[in-house]
Amino acid sequence: MRVLLVSTYELGHQPLHLASPAAALVDAGHDVRTLDLAVEAWDLEAVNWAEAVAVSVPMHTAMRLAQRWVEVVRVLHSDLPICLYGLYAPTAPDGLADRLIAGEYEPALVAWANGLSPVPGTPGVRGVPGTSVELGRSPFRAPRREGLPPLERYAQLAVGEERRLAGYVEASHGCLHRCRHCPVPVIYDGRLRIVPEEVVLADAEAQVAAGARHITFGDPDFLNGPQHSLRVVRRLHERFPEVTFDCTAKVDHILDHAGLWPELAGAGCLFVISAFESVDDTLLARLDKGHTTAQAAEVVALLRRHGIEVRPSFLPFTPWTSLDDVAALVDFVAANDLVHNVEPVQYTIRLLLPEGSLLLDDPTLAGRLGPYDPERLSWPWSSADPAVDRLQRHLVELVEADLHAGEPLAATYGRIRAAVYEAAGRGGALTPDLIPLAAGDARPRLTEPWFC
Repeated sequence: MRVLLVSTYELGHQPLHLASPAAALVDAGHDVRTLDLAVEAWDLEAVNWAEAVAVSVPMHTAMRLAQRWVEVVRVLHSDLPICLYGLYAPTAPDGLADRLIAGEYEPALVAWANGLSPVPGTPGVRGVPGTSVELGRSPFRAPRREGLPPLERYAQLAVGEERRLAGYVEASHGCLHRCRHCPVPVIYDGRLRIVPEEVVLADAEAQVAAGARHITFGDPDFLNGPQHSLRVVRRLHERFPEVTFDCTAKVDHILDHAGLWPELAGAGCLFVISAFESVDDTLLARLDKGHTTAQAAEVVALLRRHGIEVRPSFLPFTPWTSLDDVAALVDFVAANDLVHNVEPVQYTIRLLLPEGSLLLDDPTLAGRLGPYDPERLSWPWSSADPAVDRLQRHLVELVEADLHAGEPLAATYGRIRAAVYEAAGRGGALTPDLIPLAAGDARPRLTEPWFC
């Protein structure tokens, strides 16, 4: 069976969610091609070549882009079997694909492709429509990255003016936690799947051989299995002592495993992405985040003691957010010297409520939700204070304009803070001490501003 694997967007990384299923399908005897629409042009020849197409949808943006692409392919090849696989597959509109697979998708994807293989002398068959969430333990293979665009075409590590090619691996799937705004517990429900060390290291080694000098561990939380992660990092550092890395971890995990950070720093950890989300402890409890604002500040100080920066992600706009909450968030950023650590887009994020969201049963949302939007694949909501929604739209426009103009982070932060203060009816000029500049531009980051 000729299978075309397609990715629409994977946060600026060379797509693991093409490389992993490619290995499984090739091992099963299928002929595989890959197409990454984030960096490659629409390839009609590849579509014409394919006897089946499987599209990776690990996040909401990828699902929306996939929806548009599949609709075009359906016009060109109405009988072409199409599968969507990944975290957001269950949110696909009815009839978009023949098969939807979430969770540990490789075995089900191989079974789907096997079932499409026609018996000699009979017409081809299409897959039976259906959705499945696969969480059973399955064999892991080293991802097959042959045929993917080179690392030069993806996000790189930036340290001041220096740029380094960056690879991407995952040491685990799923998460032990059930944060109510997160898509992972909708599928994994507090379960974790450990990727064997040999598989993780083989994937990292292949990317280092291709030029990577930095590795992103993209697990939903790298410290869900702290000893496993530590073993992987040790072996990576032993093999490639010059290679640095970053990872993602919850605030409470960073604090609970404070004793690991000296070794992680010594092994090359440059920064940690952590979902701070808000500085409103009531909202943090509603989201079941498991930390407080004070603990988030403690994380910044803890990691910096070991020479590691934190790159927070935020959720500034929710149905429960007030203007004062947004003002408190921008003040928190300045007070903790995070102006150069926060991507401007983080000040604009609005809560997403896709099908299956654990927040949809919150009784306080009654009367705040509009009808489900099949194009945006989410339930629209409105704030109790319309000024909050207006501020969010204004910040989106402000950030987009500054990004287009290439404005420095500190300047954009200043304009954001001024807009927030004006909306909240606060005075106070932006003074230099509120934007610490020392070495800010040299703080390590990836050149892709999106984290999730």
